[in-house]
Parts: sequence; structure tokens; C-alpha cells
Amino acid sequence: MVPAYFVAVRNGIKDAGEMETYAQKAGNSMGGHTPKLLALYGKLRSTDGPPTDGAVIVEFPTFEEAEAWFDSPAYQDALQHRLKGGDYQTFIVEGM
Repeated sequence: MVPAYFVAVRNGIKDAGEMETYAQKAGNSMGGHTPKLLALYGKLRSTDGPPTDGAVIVEFPTFEEAEAWFDSPAYQDALQHRLKGGDYQTFIVEGM
């Protein structure tokens, strides 16, 4: 099995209330999946490109499981709040 990583790079917050709602719903959306939280808005240093406000890295056992979580109704419900609350770039990448 090859792991996959959901990476979220936050460039800024637009609405703190929406971000609070997102955090709660995103956490709840993990039920039924087997993620491993590797990084959650810890200390960071931007080394290239625009300044990064925060970052999250979540490991999933497979690329397909990462996609299943992201596409799930529970996460899609949370996602609407992230889109309103912050400026992000996110992606899923297969590991080695």
C-alpha cells in the first residue's frame, strides 16, 4: 500500500467564524476513515513563493481513501465553510 497526503496551505483568513465551523465539521468528517495527522498549523517558515499563513498535512493509507474522504458528503459540507473562511490551496499527493 502506498500512502497519500492531503495538504492544505492557508494564505489567509477571511472569516474566523466560518473557519471555526470548518474546523469542527472537518474533524467530524474523519469518522470512518483512517487518517494520521502529521502537521496542524504548527511553526513554519515560508521559503519560496508568497507567505504561508498556515499548513495542514494529513496522511491516508491510500490515494483512493484520501479521495473518498475529500469527496464524502461530510467533508463537502465542511468545505463550504473553508471556502468562505479562508484563502487556501489544497491537494492530494501520492507518497512513495
